[in-house]
Amino acid sequence: MNANKSITERIFQAIGFELLAILICTPLLAWVMDKPMLEMGAVTMAIAALALAWNVVFNGLFDRLLKRFAIVRNAWVRVVHALLFEGGLVAFGVPLIAWWLKVSLWQAFLLDIGVLLFFLPYTYVYHWGYDVVRERLLVRRACEV
Repeated sequence: MNANKSITERIFQAIGFELLAILICTPLLAWVMDKPMLEMGAVTMAIAALALAWNVVFNGLFDRLLKRFAIVRNAWVRVVHALLFEGGLVAFGVPLIAWWLKVSLWQAFLLDIGVLLFFLPYTYVYHWGYDVVRERLLVRRACEV
């Protein structure tokens, strides 16, 4: 698969990732935490904004690393990608969650672990799906020329 993505495409990929996550997570978290949808929507959007920035930076660095060392993007590389991405997001997100919800860092961490259980497979599936669709579009464009 071709890892050469422009910054515009990286932003598009990250926005799609976050919008779909917000649509799934907001009602789910509001239900689980017994909080109003509006409040959980605001928290979810704040974390999504943080994740959006992290997504663009992390994926750019990750793709450069793959290219530099000629690493093939296989299932294990995708697992490492998802783990590293989510690990970085936990490090940045837990303090924000604790502050926003007025809970301890430990409570925010536990909440984040629950969300992480959703996002690990979601991250894997989303980026795999994006790459498959992207590759098909690139092949189709090349055939049309």
